[in-house]
Amino acid sequence: MAAAGVVSGKIIYEQEGVYIHSSCGKTNDQDSLISGILRVLEKDAEVIVDWRPLDDALDSSSILYAGKDSSSVVEWTQPPKERGYRGSEHLNSYEAEWDMVNTVPFKKKPHTNGDAPSHRNGKSKWSFLFSLTDLKSIKQNKEGMGWSYLVFCLKDDVVLPALHFHQGDSKLLIDSLEKYVVLCESPQDKRTLLVNCQNKSLSQSFENLLDEPAYGLIQAGLLDRRKLLWAMHQWKKIKKDPYTATMVGFSKVTNYIFDSLRGSDPSTHQRPPSEMADFLSDAIPGLKINQQEEPGFEVITRIDLGERPVVQRREPVSLEEWTKNIDSEGRILNVDNMKQMIFRGGLSHALRKQAWKFLLGYFPWDSTKEERTQLQKQKTDEYFRMKLQWKSVSEEQEKRNSRLRDYRSLIEKDVNRTDRTNKFYEGQDNPGLILLHDILMTYCMYDFDLGYVQGMSDLLSPLLYVMENEVDAFWCFASYMDQMHQNFEEQMQGMKTQLIQLSTLLRLLDSGFCSYLESQDSGYLYFCFRWLLIRFKREFSFLDILRLWEVMWTELPCKNFHLLLCCAILESEKQQIMEKHYGFNEILKHINELSMKIDVEDVLCKAEAISLQMVKCKELPQAVCEILGLQDSEVATPDSDTGEDENVAMTSCPASTFQSDALPVLATSGARDDNTTQISVSPNVSRLTPA
Repeated sequence: MAAAGVVSGKIIYEQEGVYIHSSCGKTNDQDSLISGILRVLEKDAEVIVDWRPLDDALDSSSILYAGKDSSSVVEWTQPPKERGYRGSEHLNSYEAEWDMVNTVPFKKKPHTNGDAPSHRNGKSKWSFLFSLTDLKSIKQNKEGMGWSYLVFCLKDDVVLPALHFHQGDSKLLIDSLEKYVVLCESPQDKRTLLVNCQNKSLSQSFENLLDEPAYGLIQAGLLDRRKLLWAMHQWKKIKKDPYTATMVGFSKVTNYIFDSLRGSDPSTHQRPPSEMADFLSDAIPGLKINQQEEPGFEVITRIDLGERPVVQRREPVSLEEWTKNIDSEGRILNVDNMKQMIFRGGLSHALRKQAWKFLLGYFPWDSTKEERTQLQKQKTDEYFRMKLQWKSVSEEQEKRNSRLRDYRSLIEKDVNRTDRTNKFYEGQDNPGLILLHDILMTYCMYDFDLGYVQGMSDLLSPLLYVMENEVDAFWCFASYMDQMHQNFEEQMQGMKTQLIQLSTLLRLLDSGFCSYLESQDSGYLYFCFRWLLIRFKREFSFLDILRLWEVMWTELPCKNFHLLLCCAILESEKQQIMEKHYGFNEILKHINELSMKIDVEDVLCKAEAISLQMVKCKELPQAVCEILGLQDSEVATPDSDTGEDENVAMTSCPASTFQSDALPVLATSGARDDNTTQISVSPNVSRLTPA
């Protein structure tokens, strides 16, 4: 590829009005603005970045041109006149971003491949091209420096002139390049984007696919390099923004990966090598779920959990029941019993606005009505002080605050697509949308380190719907975010931990199903990612989510009850997955398509039954005890509504945080039964507080 020759190929990106500034105002010369056209092209399985000037009458004495050695690395050479004119003092006197031409290292290499610099009409043309495989990093302009520009640095540390985008910005170019390479911010300089900076193991996975003999498959047309690069880009998006990536499902990505490996030969339509699962495992760096061959899990798989009890749910707690449990000063009486009633049946909708404030910790359970009134006044003042902080930022100030701009942009985008089919948020200029926006912006002031991350609007929406009050919704949301904070942190430690814990629980419940999932490269349970990230918000109807969340907020019957909900859903789908021999792709697709098809009451019954089954187990593994917040103690199953004194046998199994003086045994079908079997508990049973 000659530097100034015409390059043919499929055009992926094209932009005119991309300039090189050949000198700076610190000399007596005028700035030389060289207008050109920038293209990204695909040719022979290679991606090429090509810039060339539009003006054919340029003086060769004032330009640089690109040469190419036999190793296919573009270098910069300097015309003889220029070499004599510019010295080291001149090179060091200018800001690199504004005068990259002067800071380019001038080193001449012999042209061993016969590609000499191209000339037209006897004059050198300042044009360059390079393969994307040679790109090391891209430096972007500082905020507020006028038009945007980019500086390409190649792998041999050759720095190309800055390209200034006088017409439009450089974002479209970055987006185009990200279809073929992974770009991420440098830890040392956020303006610098590093190429292929994913963690080592993920990088190795792709390198293994693209090296020999895989490269031979690409050349032979059996493996589509473009699809693999596209998939690589998608996994980078999952790391950067797991919420958005998981909302559209993993199956689209895996289709590309697998189709690339399968090619067109039907005989090759088999599950790819187990290394393909590494793509998933590295979407969350550091996630390591113990696999079947590790001896520590063999003990768990041999444990007999015993018969699973039959459980059933009750009717939602009514306003009358709630009122009966409040004293004359407004304190909630018998808090434990109230939580148990909410856990078993949820709340009537008329009660949610009041009860959710207690469940989320906004109101202390032992507070009086007067104390709550004073607290609300205090929290109202605090909220509007924080709201004023972002409301009072002028447009000029915001131009110099990139983080605030980014938060606002994300929030505006997410608010406009959050629960828009719900009447509370439908239509244009809906006041509910304005409140969503304002609360989320204020939360950025409340927790500026975390700010806003996509997915938070899903957590806020039901709270605002129930509270119908900006201040109350904000403080309930802040309390909920205290629980969910780790899910949205950059390192995603919360997601790592939950996926590992879920794997441990599922292995205890059904080691055979776990082994099947592992055989299909699905042992990392990534299909549960969305469930955990936003607490099933996209899996159930809006009204069902209200019920599910209030049950989980009771923190009964154990810690991490939401993981048992995952187990209950997976158990319901196990038969279809295994009998139909679903593979990696089919499992992802099947789980994604469960959205809005899951019966919330049925899942709650099954999850509670699983918790009771584990509580009764005499040899529950320590790892499971820690996940569920259980401790070694004598315990009995919850007693009946009638409070009869019929004792049940004690066990030495871990004790549950679930306490009840009057609860029925339930049916796993989810149907309510008023004639259930009664079970009592001894008054000597030790009680535990939530872990």
